Amino acid sequence: MKTIQEIETIRNEKRKELDLRINTKANTRETHILVCHGTGCTSSKSPQIIQTFRNLLEEKAIQNVRVIQTGCFGLCAKGPIVIIRPEETFYAKVKPEDCNEIIEKHILNGQKVERLLCKNMDGKLANQLNDLDFYKKQKRIALKNCGIIDPENIDEYIAFDGYKALEKVLTQMNSDEVIETILKSGLRGRGGAGFPTGKKWSFTKQEVADQKYIVCNADEGDPGAFMDRSILEGDPHAILEAMTIAGFAIGANQGYIYVRAEYPIAVQRLKIAIGQAREYGLLGNNILGTGFQFDIDIRLGAGAFVCGEETALLESIEGKRGQPRVKPPYPASCGLFGKPTVINNVETLANITKIILNGADWYASIGTENSKGTKVFALGGNVNNVGLVEVPMGTTLREIVYDIGGGIPNGRNFKAAQTGGPSGGCIPAEHLDTPIDYESLAQIGSMMGSGGLIVMDDTKCMVNLAKFYLEFTVAESCRKMYAMQNWNEKNAGDFGKIV
Repeated sequence: MKTIQEIETIRNEKRKELDLRINTKANTRETHILVCHGTGCTSSKSPQIIQTFRNLLEEKAIQNVRVIQTGCFGLCAKGPIVIIRPEETFYAKVKPEDCNEIIEKHILNGQKVERLLCKNMDGKLANQLNDLDFYKKQKRIALKNCGIIDPENIDEYIAFDGYKALEKVLTQMNSDEVIETILKSGLRGRGGAGFPTGKKWSFTKQEVADQKYIVCNADEGDPGAFMDRSILEGDPHAILEAMTIAGFAIGANQGYIYVRAEYPIAVQRLKIAIGQAREYGLLGNNILGTGFQFDIDIRLGAGAFVCGEETALLESIEGKRGQPRVKPPYPASCGLFGKPTVINNVETLANITKIILNGADWYASIGTENSKGTKVFALGGNVNNVGLVEVPMGTTLREIVYDIGGGIPNGRNFKAAQTGGPSGGCIPAEHLDTPIDYESLAQIGSMMGSGGLIVMDDTKCMVNLAKFYLEFTVAESCRKMYAMQNWNEKNAGDFGKIV
């Protein structure tokens, strides 16, 4: 178990190592080769790239160069992505056979491999990540560490203020102050409904029970959505820390992460992160010597879309068929195993530690009057820069599609953008300047949803799109809901027993 002082020592030493690229053991400067190891780049051979770099460095006996795997950088259209530090050079669409040229030309001779650099919309080469138009209008809060740290190294997470929010909560705040901070920040649930997170925590804290639970909903099922998966792959400790803070706030000592088995990289990194946190005493008994107890386990889902609904998810964790429960009672009073339960999705939790460290006013200053903070979108479809983007609430659809997304391929015209998943709607071209926030989308007949944003050009058939979503809903949601409704009608007298 690590003490608060030991965690602080790790934070300072590791941050110095990463920021200055100093090998503290040898006291020499290092070059770091960062390679994306998220799902998208993994499918394009990034594991082979990582291994090829390491083999070449060993064969050539090159010292003071380290290869580091990271989570998703966001610009999936240009993957696999490699960044060389300290120069911050951004290489795109790298192949295993490019590794030797990067080593010979860049690492040994200090010359950029120009053919692997990206071009902006004006045709100019972008030498660094921050030079790319894709990143200029983004503000990363939930995605802050993705692409920056090795997600399988707890020391790197600690170096970038990891577990500092938990330390602050356990040593300087009481549960009411924590909840009040989240309430004042204006954070709303990022799973789709947009319910105020602080209120959900407050309702559950008020319940009197011998056991309470924190549940992370990572059952991301909307077509085209991959926000939660990328956060889990790139920054798993942020979710563990946030869940532990939530447990302290409501009086819970056990958490569960419900994640679909189709996310093998996310599952593996969560397992590694939980093991590391337990080893450091950041999960389990007497966390940081404060007497607080909290632990987290993983439950795998089988990919049923209906289990994204919170009560169906609870049924599945309990080992039952994943079908929605009748509400009320709500999970805040009667949730997992009949006990008061907070259920937050991954992106919601990814904001918690930053709010605790930077303050409610800081977070509330971002976004719009009723939609605070940022929102992560999985930008897909007919757009040049397919990938993961995080923008302040109130950013217009036009800015996302054209300034960040790079516009429509092949000079085609924008036809519509689909948001909100199967329950959402389509935004036509006349609403391109609509601010993306909860209220504005609702006014034009769409919704925020979890964050899938699918762009369509003028060749796409809206009838086919509607057909796809209706078939998806019938197969994945409505049929199961209909079965539940029929069961309810036949067993109305047993409602009180179903909790």
